[in-house]
Amino acid sequence: MKFGEAINVHRGWKLKLTSYLKKPDGSLKADVVSCDDKCEMGQWIHSAEAAKFSSTPEFVTMKTEHARFHKAAGDIIRKVDSRQDITEDLALGSDSEFGVASSTVVAAIMAMMKKMSK
Repeated sequence: MKFGEAINVHRGWKLKLTSYLKKPDGSLKADVVSCDDKCEMGQWIHSAEAAKFSSTPEFVTMKTEHARFHKAAGDIIRKVDSRQDITEDLALGSDSEFGVASSTVVAAIMAMMKKMSK
């Protein structure tokens, strides 16, 4: 698993969602984005390869926060698609569920990187 790349991909979601807030064109599907096993990192988390780490606190936190991140992103897409009035700051700001989940998943990935490098 390339954790550095995973961090960049997850950070890129903010740009995707910002664009989607401005122009909800149906290109993002809430049900797909909400799933934590569709992205490369999620596939690794749910793989046999990652199972050897499943009992470590770092892995448990990373898995939990990764799922939370995807749920928050999916929730934003659902709100936009249902035409709810939602501002970028409210949806993606550092105090939003997405913002908190995003920061926490990056910290969890970094903790897992450190754990695996030992």
